[in-house]
Amino acid sequence: MQNTPMTTRSPEEQTLPRLGPRDRLGRPLADLRISLLDRCNFRCPYCMPESSFPEDYRFLARRERLSHDEIVRLAGIAVRLGVSKLRLTGGEPLLDRAVPQLVARLRQLDGVDDLALTTNGTLLGRYARPLADAGLDRVTVSLDSIDEAVFRRMSGDRGELAGVLAGIDAAARAGLTPVKINAVVQRGVNDGTVLDLLDYFRGSGHIVRLIEYMDVGNRNGWRLDEVVPSAELLAAIDARWPVEAVGRNYPGEVARRYRYRDGGGEIGFISSVTEPFCGNCSRARLSADGTLYTCLFATVGTSLREPLRAGASDEELEALISRVWLARADRYSEIRGRNTTHEQPLRKVEMYRMGG
Repeated sequence: MQNTPMTTRSPEEQTLPRLGPRDRLGRPLADLRISLLDRCNFRCPYCMPESSFPEDYRFLARRERLSHDEIVRLAGIAVRLGVSKLRLTGGEPLLDRAVPQLVARLRQLDGVDDLALTTNGTLLGRYARPLADAGLDRVTVSLDSIDEAVFRRMSGDRGELAGVLAGIDAAARAGLTPVKINAVVQRGVNDGTVLDLLDYFRGSGHIVRLIEYMDVGNRNGWRLDEVVPSAELLAAIDARWPVEAVGRNYPGEVARRYRYRDGGGEIGFISSVTEPFCGNCSRARLSADGTLYTCLFATVGTSLREPLRAGASDEELEALISRVWLARADRYSEIRGRNTTHEQPLRKVEMYRMGG
């Protein structure tokens, strides 16, 4: 199977969301992130710290997770409501050995313009070609540092840097491009290795995106003074390699894009703490247990698994998803940015459950 979208939409139509429900702030539902499972083979301190998730931690049992049939059904309903971008996440989605078959089925949904996957890269060398053959468009790899010791620290002493880099190379050979490299920047941990990471990927065609350390979930001990503002990073990068701003690729894009003036490629900044982008957010998240969340910082969600397994029709599920979106008024990052100097005492859902 060729790695091309199967869609009847014209290039002009693909730049705009189809008509569908808009939330209370006028934002369309255009992007669905699907968490395949809550397990991960890393223990990144900012997401799934070893102290809270030891080897014997009880993750969701298979029967508690959505099946692939259920995922495809719910994704199809979401596409009818205007979703045109699907992303598979986790946990670590490539721990699901059947993910290429799922990709092939999602690729058949008419109206999906972009089908992507986020991974830590450890298994990507094995799966890159099967994913591309199944119809995946591109991958994003989470890689916080090119320094071996820092990488080990930020992955919870799991995985090998060489294996992740080999996975990125395999993805490029398979045509899953542009490969995006996501790096969470935490002051005093990996901020001193950011320029080395950028230098490694300059000229490769891959896009490094620097993400401000966020207060996702409740277990990472987030503090504002550990956030490295994107403006600070941009100044340091521009001093080393002059850059210039680039416009958005599509409505609702969360990364601010820059390119090196010498032609070395593109970088991006995701600045949820210092420059919130809630006003453009068109993302919903479907957790591995079938809960629909309307914000990365959500405290509650809506179960779709229960009505689905109770026999709800597609029309009933579509109406439920639509009602949830119409009632949405989430703007956590904007409120946090204006009113707080530290994490609000909210019991947020852990990121590994809903997908980042």
